[in-house]
Amino acid sequence: MVHIRRLQNTDSLEQLTALLHRGYARLGAMGLNYTAVDQTAAVTAERIQGGHCLVALWNGELAGTVLGKPQDLESECEYFRRPGVASLRQLAVEPSLQGKGIGRALIAACERWARESGFAELALDTAEPATHLVALYARLGFAKVDTVRWPGKCYRSVVMSKRLVGG
Repeated sequence: MVHIRRLQNTDSLEQLTALLHRGYARLGAMGLNYTAVDQTAAVTAERIQGGHCLVALWNGELAGTVLGKPQDLESECEYFRRPGVASLRQLAVEPSLQGKGIGRALIAACERWARESGFAELALDTAEPATHLVALYARLGFAKVDTVRWPGKCYRSVVMSKRLVGG
């Protein structure tokens, strides 16, 4: 059974970063240089600053994470700067636990946070060549709204968004 809670000050950013590395390893092996493939714990701390970082526990052990960010006026992604739009970032699930619904539970929890925080939409981006992720997000109700080319990335990202009922 999965238990989702907010990241606490006592949680290890080194363990969270190692989870991100494992969760993004498949994407790195595809040649996609996502930041989470090899970011340091200091970069993890910087990226979660000002966001709503959630962790998933499976049998008491760290199993996944997601970051919800409020409207990001400094983002290079125009869609993330829009009023009423929160963004979902750094979604990762321990590879050995994928397929157990942990990722979907994290996305649902992030949607709940965004809706309860008054956002009308939850947006995300993923590498265009990661067609398995684009398809997954589409099945979960996200629709393509834009593309973005992040500085230093070897791919173009698809920006997808989902309207939040009651947002």
